[in-house]
Amino acid sequence: MPRPFERLSASVVPKHYDLFLKTDLEKCVFNGHVTVSLEVKEPTKRIVLNSQDLKIDEDIQLELSDGSIIRASELDTSDNDCETIALVFLSDVPAGKCKVTLKFNGELTDNLKGLYRSKYTSHDTNEERYCAVTQFEACDAHRCFPCWDDPAIKATFDITLSVPKNRVALSNMPVKSEEVLPDGNVLVKFETTPIMSTYLVAVVVGEFDYIEDKTPDGICVRVYTPVGKQEQGRFALDVAVKVLPYYKEYFKMPYPLPKMDLIAIGSFAAGAMENWGLVTYRETCLLVDLLKTTTQRKQWIAIIVAHELAHQWFGNLVTMEWWTHLWLNEGYATFAEFLCVANLFPEYDIWTQFVTETWSPALKLDALKNSHPIEVPVGHPLEVDEIFDDISYSKGASVIRMLHRYIGDADFAKGMNLYFKKYQYGNAATDDLWNTLEEASNKPISSVMSKWTRQMGYPVISVRSEQVGNTRKFYLKQSQFWADGSASSGDSQLWMVPIEFCSAKAPNEVVHEVLLDKSEAEVVISGIGENDWVKLNPGSVGFYRVQYSNEMLQLFKPAVSNLSLPPLDRLGLLGDLFALVQSGQTSTDQALILLEAMQNEHNCTVWSSMTSVLTKIRMLLQYAEDIQPKFMAFGRRMLAFIGSTISWDPRPDEGHKDKLLRNVILDLLYAFEDENTSVEAQKRFEAHKNGTTPLWSDIRGTVYKTVLRSADAATYETFLELYRQETLQEEKERILYALAAIKDDDLQAAVLKFALTDEVRTQTTLTLLGAIAQSRKGRDLVWNYVKNNWDEIHKKYGTPVILSGFISSSFSHYASEEKAVEVEKFFAENKTSGAERAVQQTVERIRINAAWLKRDLPCIREFLQKF
Repeated sequence: MPRPFERLSASVVPKHYDLFLKTDLEKCVFNGHVTVSLEVKEPTKRIVLNSQDLKIDEDIQLELSDGSIIRASELDTSDNDCETIALVFLSDVPAGKCKVTLKFNGELTDNLKGLYRSKYTSHDTNEERYCAVTQFEACDAHRCFPCWDDPAIKATFDITLSVPKNRVALSNMPVKSEEVLPDGNVLVKFETTPIMSTYLVAVVVGEFDYIEDKTPDGICVRVYTPVGKQEQGRFALDVAVKVLPYYKEYFKMPYPLPKMDLIAIGSFAAGAMENWGLVTYRETCLLVDLLKTTTQRKQWIAIIVAHELAHQWFGNLVTMEWWTHLWLNEGYATFAEFLCVANLFPEYDIWTQFVTETWSPALKLDALKNSHPIEVPVGHPLEVDEIFDDISYSKGASVIRMLHRYIGDADFAKGMNLYFKKYQYGNAATDDLWNTLEEASNKPISSVMSKWTRQMGYPVISVRSEQVGNTRKFYLKQSQFWADGSASSGDSQLWMVPIEFCSAKAPNEVVHEVLLDKSEAEVVISGIGENDWVKLNPGSVGFYRVQYSNEMLQLFKPAVSNLSLPPLDRLGLLGDLFALVQSGQTSTDQALILLEAMQNEHNCTVWSSMTSVLTKIRMLLQYAEDIQPKFMAFGRRMLAFIGSTISWDPRPDEGHKDKLLRNVILDLLYAFEDENTSVEAQKRFEAHKNGTTPLWSDIRGTVYKTVLRSADAATYETFLELYRQETLQEEKERILYALAAIKDDDLQAAVLKFALTDEVRTQTTLTLLGAIAQSRKGRDLVWNYVKNNWDEIHKKYGTPVILSGFISSSFSHYASEEKAVEVEKFFAENKTSGAERAVQQTVERIRINAAWLKRDLPCIREFLQKF
């Protein structure tokens, strides 16, 4: 039985690290030494710190403030459960200041954490090479050097690297000096960092080019790219030099470091990591090729750059006290990224996209019994990996957006400035944030918000109304919403819910607002006619669902059809109704009727929401093969009008949202097997393959998938050749994921086999398997492979964030109790390292699907009879 995790004692704390590292990129090993300046607060014979996967020299010396030296009598490495080592002394180390030096060595592995190796192909010789990269969040700094690996135990760092003379060396701070060593290496010393947490320390050694610019106040910003690709960093650089001044002005707090580096890394588990002054990114999250990068991808890069640079304040300048408050980093950075991008790129209409990309996924996840509160108690740091999810990021951002609306932008910005001033270079907990926002706004922030962060889930507001002359009375009732339709118990949780109303008289204005702080309430609003629709939660700002009475719901249909209901409210209405469908509180035909009323829709984000509903039903009906063809016909009918307005080629006068709409609609036409789309895609691919007319970026994905769906062996080989010749990772991944569309059984098996070769990057393999699993046959193929090869998969691809996403995306579309039991039993008997919650959520979703299919198949069948 493992010993319960304990955080490190505050009786001995580091104040400064002097760290030296030398990497051998050929032998894939590293060595180094670290001298840590300590403050010993009370005499002790044991100094405990973190270390994992390192071999440490047992000749350990500690220098006292008077210059005398004492040696450790023992290096105790027995506590593997807490990933700690203890320096044991025969007599007490006295209170006061001292220094301890530790020598160590380790391996540069491929596991994408700690100090690891990332493979790439050299620009000049096409040889396979490696660079050394750090990824320390959440708690993997101690895989690189012995340290106090706790976000609350901050210190300053002097970092020195010994690197080959033909390699670039980077860290958090600018280079202080360089010296050529007798062995031919270069000794690179960096400036001293500000006081910071260990998980934000960063080191990169490899071959890179860069481009640079400066912000108006002189901060040097560089984007590092693979050699020869520096111009692909231009867009991210342009974004970054605008983002830093925006945050400086909004937060009234300058960026505190003298430089800001952004670097594209080949092998990387997450999308990006906010190391202070040296942000690491996947290539696909940073690099833009003017001919091959899609409109959607460029927008995503702007978003992710804004997110990581927001962390330079949220997380780096002010750090959560412990991982329980991870959302203070991630939720706030997610909200801030939209705030920033909305200001810098108004043509994106990014707040509308927030609802589909952030708000909606959070609602879906948080309705599960296996969700968790925003503030989830974290014991062992290994548990942190489970909460890098849509609750910490998307729900966190959504409740902040609701709070921002509640207190207003001016008071919100004022409160953030107070927060940064008070806690800069230190640590904070959630209540510290509420207190500063309360001070700025004079509103009861703690009372309103504490339940949103400490309770799991959210409410559904049931509403019915009655008309009395020119006045409407509304009866509101809140109860917890569960995805499986469970009724709330008598002592169910309540929230303080800021509820706003809009109506047909003024669709874009709030006509009434109320703070619902009990289970039921009555609201009276005057000036509303008998046939006027009234909508709760205009703009989908509140983090809750709404269940309208049938009479209220029917009044929306004309406004949905003629588009007089605003876009955010059209997609919010559909999202709420469909959530009630899946939970069994209304029937699927009601969602299909609403979709029929939306055939005139032309907003790209509303169509994105419609796509989510259509896709989910299509995936469910994979297990009802007798009526699936009729649903496909329904989908094509839904797309007939909008499809006729979409051009395959860009138009001179089209805007950003027009480009996004093209992508959404062409992908839907592909998914619903539209014949005209298939013919056009085949024709365009032939012209592309022959070099006559290269495909432009925004249609490549749809063309590739459409062609590959009916591919023979020769076509498959053509795409493999395209993949092997390509150097842009975005395009390589586009080809890979298109391969998952293949229907032929033998070729589908070949794709799975190819996914597991070294030709596919580790971070991408399981995503490709997840793409294969989007079809019924593909899902069974992947599941059978997983069952037979789990140990190998877990060993090679076992990074929790990757593993969790794979399990959820691959198997959540099963729809039988038998499969739920099978999946649950298999993962109970096999190690999942940090993905346990994802397994529980997947099993829960399978059971929800099974109940939904059994319950609503008759009404779906009846609705589809006319198609």
